[in-house]
Amino acid sequence: MGSEAPKGRVLVVDDEPFNLEILSEHLQDAGYEVVSAEDGEAAWHVLTTDRRFDTILLDRMMPRMDGMALLGRLKQQPELADVPVIMQTAVGAAENVREGLAAGAYYYLIKPFQRDMLLAIVAAAVSSSKERRQLEAQITEHVSGYQLLHQGTFRFRTLVEARQLTLLLSQTCPDPRRVALGLSELLVNAVEHGNLGISYAEKTRLLQQGRWQEEVEARLLEPGFASRTVSAEFLREDGAVCFTIRDEGEGFDWKPFLEFAPERAFDPHGRGISMARMLSFDSVEYQGRGNLVVARVKTR
Repeated sequence: MGSEAPKGRVLVVDDEPFNLEILSEHLQDAGYEVVSAEDGEAAWHVLTTDRRFDTILLDRMMPRMDGMALLGRLKQQPELADVPVIMQTAVGAAENVREGLAAGAYYYLIKPFQRDMLLAIVAAAVSSSKERRQLEAQITEHVSGYQLLHQGTFRFRTLVEARQLTLLLSQTCPDPRRVALGLSELLVNAVEHGNLGISYAEKTRLLQQGRWQEEVEARLLEPGFASRTVSAEFLREDGAVCFTIRDEGEGFDWKPFLEFAPERAFDPHGRGISMARMLSFDSVEYQGRGNLVVARVKTR
C-alpha cells in the first residue's frame, strides 16, 4: 500500500486459521487495513476497545461465541449497531439467510468464496459505512431552517447532485440521520437504474470489475441519456413528510425489491430499496411501471 491511506478498516472473524490468513491477505493486497480475531469472544474483546471499523467480516459457525451471538451483541451497542456485517457461511439455505437478515446482517459471502466477489462485497459494505458517516457529519454541520420548508420541486442528473439533494431534504425530517441513507438510495437508483438504464445484472458485473462509477459517468455523457433528469418533489403534509421521486427511464419490476430476498443476499448490491423501506421511511410505494416512487416519514 505504500504511504496511501487504506480503503477502510475491516475486522475479520474466523476460527479457521487458514481462512483468516487468506481473507486477510486478499483484503490487505486490495488496500484495506485488517484486524483479525479467531472467534466471537476474541472479536468482542477487540471491539470493546476499538470501534473504528468500516465493516465486520464474520464467520457464522464458531466455538465459544458464534457469528449470530456476536451479531446480537453488536446490534445492542449504539456505537456498533450501524457497522455493516458481512456474514460468511457455508450454509446457503434460505432459512439461515433469513435468520441473519432479521438479526441485521445484510451482506453475505458463501464459502468457498471467489476473490472478486469477496472484494466486491467488502467494497459495497465499506462504501455504505463511509457514506452513512459522511452524511451524518454533514447533517450535524448544517443546522438550518429546512424543517420550515413546506413544499418544493427539485431536478437533478448526477450522483453528486443526488447526494447534495439528500443532505438538503433529509433535514426537513425530525430525524435526518434515519432518513438520509434511504433517501440517498432512492435518488441514486433513479439515476443509475432509472435514467441511465443500468440493469441489476449489469451493476453486479460492473461492481465485480470495479467499473461501476466509470460506467455511470460515461452514460451521463451519452446522447440518449444526457437530457434525462430526475424530479424530486417534497411536500409537508398533516403529520408526515412526503417525497415523490420520478425518473425518465423505462421503469423496472420493483415488486421483488421491496423485501430483501435471501437469494440476493450474496450479491454486492440490491438491498437499498428494502433497507430504505425498513429503516428510513414509514412507507415506500412504487407506482406504475416503476419510475415513480413515493416515500413518507411520519412527523408525529
